[in-house]
Amino acid sequence: MNRNTSPALEDAKESADKDTIVAVTRALQILEAFSADDTALTLAELSRRVGMGKSTVLRTARTLAQSEYLVQRDDGQWRLGAAAGWLGARYQAAFRVSETVEPVLRRISYETRESAAFYVREGDTRACLVRVEGPGAVRHHVRVGERLPLIGAPGRVLRAFAGEMGEPYETIRKDGYFISMGEREPEVSSIAVPVFGINWTLAGSLCISGPISRLTRDKLSEYAELMLAAGREMSYLISGSRGQTAKPSTWHP
Repeated sequence: MNRNTSPALEDAKESADKDTIVAVTRALQILEAFSADDTALTLAELSRRVGMGKSTVLRTARTLAQSEYLVQRDDGQWRLGAAAGWLGARYQAAFRVSETVEPVLRRISYETRESAAFYVREGDTRACLVRVEGPGAVRHHVRVGERLPLIGAPGRVLRAFAGEMGEPYETIRKDGYFISMGEREPEVSSIAVPVFGINWTLAGSLCISGPISRLTRDKLSEYAELMLAAGREMSYLISGSRGQTAKPSTWHP
């Protein structure tokens, strides 16, 4: 504590800081209450979604409107303002897939000691966008940019979360991941999970792969929770939305 500052002043400053944090948190919660499908929301609906009283929501909304983050329509409903759109545009302009994805891949590779990759769908193929090689002398090799068929764990996941019907796709959507044992290459096994972008748009598939002799089905099953968590993290990083942290198994075509 500053010797020239009284305890009362210190307490007042700390209280003011806490009030500021609470106010900012409330503002962010109100902005995040809007989904991609919402044109506008009533005050009552905003209050319900954020769990705050109408008077608190109204005060915060009016403050946000002063900086054009919210706009109140003639019918009294609230919509996102131009400033909110500017933030989204700035985020998208600054976003680089490789810079966002690669750190997650490196961590997965370090934890599993296997190669990790991120695939995107290109028509009837999947392309390796980013890859981190595992440390083992014996490992599965794929070049960045290489196109492969839509089979194997990454391919099946891309097809499942693009809405393909039947099995194994119904089970993949239910479980949130898929394990492949020698489907594309006889000696290679893999596990993959989906990665989503804004508004649950499928962005790609995250996987680890390696020799079947080392990556048995039981071993891959042990990595399922790790991969699901990594998929949720990558979805959040790509979309910039905490709403993406829900389990992929909540997705439906």
